[in-house]
Amino acid sequence: MINEQQEKYEKVHHVFQTIYKKYDAMNSLISFNRHIAWRKKANAVVSAEPGQKAIDVCCGTGDWTLSLAEEVGESGQVVGLDFSDNMLKVARSKINAAGAANVTLVTGDAMNLPFTDDTFDRATIGFGLRNVPDYLTVLKEMHRVLKPGGRLVCLETSQPKIPVYRQVYFFYFRMIMPILGKIFAGSYKEYAWLNESTQKFPDRESLVALFKDAGFKNVSFISLMGGIAAIHQGEK
Repeated sequence: MINEQQEKYEKVHHVFQTIYKKYDAMNSLISFNRHIAWRKKANAVVSAEPGQKAIDVCCGTGDWTLSLAEEVGESGQVVGLDFSDNMLKVARSKINAAGAANVTLVTGDAMNLPFTDDTFDRATIGFGLRNVPDYLTVLKEMHRVLKPGGRLVCLETSQPKIPVYRQVYFFYFRMIMPILGKIFAGSYKEYAWLNESTQKFPDRESLVALFKDAGFKNVSFISLMGGIAAIHQGEK
């Protein structure tokens, strides 16, 4: 199991170290630009308040991190954590351009968050949970660093169950998305991996169970576009 987790860690790290320059453009292309509306909806679920402290795990190029920074305001703090320093380079350029002095970017492992217990009021993870070596370990870590009463919100791909629609969805991810990756980003293998990670990720109900196993209560989800993505939230 440890070897499998290490193999996934190294594989995913290589993917994001490779595709970072084209990540944002490809994200918009692949999701037909829906990821922006999804994140806005997820941010409303987070319901961060001025002065709070938040962490955005697997923050990537920093879009959700910046949204959180606006919500908590100058009196609040946001940490964006990712294991890819190349992705963080893109995030840092955005944060500098926005003048977001309340954001700190950290290179770190979602499986072993470098923070003490009960540090944050809010925690988010967007399109990152499916890429970690062990989903439950990451959820437990996010539960650990949240303060009592704190909230975790996860925005992630899911498993549509509507007949035909499900088949079309997985055909798109399996056949079309890697071709788009090759044409527009020069990265066929890397986008083939994103298909693999999507196929293996738990469905909505299974992810609810993982949230509960990690210690979260009042767990719920919002299904997006017939189940191709979902917003899950839980409280500590």
